[in-house]
Amino acid sequence: MPTEKTVLLDGAGIKRALTRIAHEILERNKGVADIILIGIRSGGVFLADGIAQQISVIEGKDVPIGAVDITLYRDDCSGNLPHQPVGKTDIPFSLEAKKVILVDDVLYTGRTIRAAMDAMMDFGRPQSIQLAVLIDRGHRELPIRADFVGRNVPTSQKENVEVVFDATNQPIEVVLEK
Repeated sequence: MPTEKTVLLDGAGIKRALTRIAHEILERNKGVADIILIGIRSGGVFLADGIAQQISVIEGKDVPIGAVDITLYRDDCSGNLPHQPVGKTDIPFSLEAKKVILVDDVLYTGRTIRAAMDAMMDFGRPQSIQLAVLIDRGHRELPIRADFVGRNVPTSQKENVEVVFDATNQPIEVVLEK
């Protein structure tokens, strides 16, 4: 049976969502003081870059950006799953007393976010961790919610939501696959 795809957001819609998220981050945190963006590999890293660019345009100031790989922190790894290559965690600054904005592309069960928080704690204790996601599709298994959401998309567990990036790692669309 062929997969049915529906475009939820096009490139312009993604840019609007990232701009809104940037404004909400600045409003909640009263500017850029002590803010750090950490993207979850891989899609979250590209989206964190987009949010950082929007913050720079709005405030005229750059915010530090890091990346976290959660491969070794996942709780669903077992002997019968295919081997996942370990990516690079790149957090070249202290997290101590900082307001970390953790960025991911799609929020689903919450397990990826839990793993990312565990991984980040190896780099220090932030003042706070806030979560920004492009898509929140529901079906949480852990008590985790996003502080900043580009779009809420109710889905069934049989459906899949994917953020598609081009060769330069720019998000070009969000699709729902049935």
